[in-house]
Amino acid sequence: MKHLILGTLLGATLAIPASAQSAGDASVGEADFRKCKACHMIETPDGEQIVRGGRTGPNLWGIVGRKIGSYEGFKYGAGIKELAEMKPDMVWTEEDLIGYVTNPTAWLEEQTGDSGARSKMTFRLTSNQADMAAYLASVSPDAAE
Repeated sequence: MKHLILGTLLGATLAIPASAQSAGDASVGEADFRKCKACHMIETPDGEQIVRGGRTGPNLWGIVGRKIGSYEGFKYGAGIKELAEMKPDMVWTEEDLIGYVTNPTAWLEEQTGDSGARSKMTFRLTSNQADMAAYLASVSPDAAE
């Protein structure tokens, strides 16, 4: 009987689309954002501070749905600039953010096909990447539903 129940549960889990399995929890991501706020803030265009943070990295308000490397006034590194030139219509998605925060340089190398592409962001998020992406989507009014 145990094997039947376990098999049924496993089959049900495998039937769930990958996107649903990796769907993040925005509340967990919000709590984890403390790791990011040394370098990033989240501030609305009208100046409302969602999360007070540093200015080493770009403001992350509206990151999901924003064109890669396009936050006005931020000095992006060569790797992101290269990607933005190669794919001028590419916008940040939750999936891309998961890859980027896991390993920024490896993600840029994969996206550009350039083994020399580097990211200025040296921090790697080692857990809860989908949760962080879900949180950033929650503070991105242009994010696709």
